[in-house]
Amino acid sequence: MNFQSPAHFTGSKAWDAIDIAEVEGATVRLHWTDQPYIWHENDGDEVFVVLEGTVIMHYRRDGQEHQQRMNVGDICHAQEGDEHVAHPQGAARILVIEKKGSV
Repeated sequence: MNFQSPAHFTGSKAWDAIDIAEVEGATVRLHWTDQPYIWHENDGDEVFVVLEGTVIMHYRRDGQEHQQRMNVGDICHAQEGDEHVAHPQGAARILVIEKKGSV
């Protein structure tokens, strides 16, 4: 058994992560960040769960940029090819489940 307490994890740099598990080719990782990521498209599905903090998820649909505020407990499912970037509002802890090796 492996137990994690997200509140006790602070990375040394933005988007540092603890690898929690690998399940049938998908990774489960706990991320800590206080900086935005980069615009990217995953090569598979991604599940993004805000565990602590607030994140503004920017995404593009039909050439238009949109934003969705995510609070603790909110979940985002980005499908393969969905272009997006996460902007934390201060420090945030995020659980990400995605294809191993995905950007």
